[in-house]
Amino acid sequence: MTRFDLMDASLPRWQTVLAKSLTLTGTACTLLLPLLMFYSRALSDIAATLIGVFFLIYSGLMRDWQWLRKPWIIPAALFCGLCLISSVHVGLKGAWTQALCLPRLFLLTAAIQNWILARQTRRMALGGVFFLLALWLMSQCWEQYLTGTNLMGAPRWGDGSLTGPFVKPRAGFTFLMLFFPGIMPVVLHALHSKNRGAWAGGCVLLLFSALTMVLIGQRMSNVLLLFGLFLTALLVRQFRWPFVALLACVAAALASLPVISPPTYAKLVLKFSNQLQHFATSDYGLLFTKASIMVLNHPWLGLGVDGFRNFCQLGMHSAGISALGLPPLDSPAGTGCNIHPHNYYLQVATTAGLLGLAAFVATVVCWLRAGTRHLSPTRAPQQAMLFVMCFTVLWPIASTSALFSFPTAGWVFLFAGWLMAAAQNAAPLRKNVTVPNDPHVRTK
Repeated sequence: MTRFDLMDASLPRWQTVLAKSLTLTGTACTLLLPLLMFYSRALSDIAATLIGVFFLIYSGLMRDWQWLRKPWIIPAALFCGLCLISSVHVGLKGAWTQALCLPRLFLLTAAIQNWILARQTRRMALGGVFFLLALWLMSQCWEQYLTGTNLMGAPRWGDGSLTGPFVKPRAGFTFLMLFFPGIMPVVLHALHSKNRGAWAGGCVLLLFSALTMVLIGQRMSNVLLLFGLFLTALLVRQFRWPFVALLACVAAALASLPVISPPTYAKLVLKFSNQLQHFATSDYGLLFTKASIMVLNHPWLGLGVDGFRNFCQLGMHSAGISALGLPPLDSPAGTGCNIHPHNYYLQVATTAGLLGLAAFVATVVCWLRAGTRHLSPTRAPQQAMLFVMCFTVLWPIASTSALFSFPTAGWVFLFAGWLMAAAQNAAPLRKNVTVPNDPHVRTK
């Protein structure tokens, strides 16, 4: 609990009622946000924006702006300022308009950290929402795999991917977002249990989840899931042998894909290995080349918000940087184009240049550093899995969706606030320390 939960007795009654109403509404929006990100970009964006606006009003009512002193606020504000300067410099109205709206994402993180999820009951409730949504997604994937269609009658995607409860192939990334905050705390709790039935149930849930991701057939989601599980094994000693056993099961599932799911094998194994062997000439390689040229040609300010989409149709050349071993790069007009460069950090660099990239990386480092406070996977598995989730989703070597568009933005900035809320309200690990229920009550 933080001081935001402590109502000042001197406040007028109308302010107290309004503050409680804002908290109730903000909490409801937060609990609904994962479901909204399932099916509606617009509604999820509106809900996230409302949470931020309500938080500003609440801060004014409580006359408490201490959250502005959090270490990550300064680099985040600097990043938003650089995005605005770059967008104004480019001179495109759409660019600087989006730059003006960018702070709402960081405001969502601040609201989640300091207000909505300051109480453990709310954090556990949100974890329950993630768990139920993960079960729903898995059930729809298996229904589609076994019957050919999901509950809405949608078949597999054309390349063989399972779409789960969606019409388009979004199940892999969405399941990754749900897995570590929703499934893994339950699994870790079961593995720490002395009850053999609970332990076996946790192992079955883990195996079932991993096999679901394999059958979904989306490459980067599978890679990041295994990477996150590897990090979990490093953090949790009791998870290491189950992780080794899981790797063996996943390897067996991949080996059997030509029989049980030929389309998944063609995409997940054959196409993936071919892309890695010829990455430079693949679609993703061309995107990364075009983005790299943009950054090398506009290193300080970038090209503003949506700069990659606005300028990717142009033919570009860069002399490279011989000191860093970067050769000259060429990209003819019309090649390497998409609405974003499919990497968070390349997107940030093309938006606000290397200065903006440095500010964004500093913000991420502050998030992760704050998330390690009182980190104890045994005592607080949710916090540990949120740390793994944030580390995994913000890993720089990955192909990603657009960072500042929903639903991706909703997941990333929600996780950052959730992780820091869990960390700053976690009990210290030191022995013989009494932790009061109210952290603002000082003890000798």
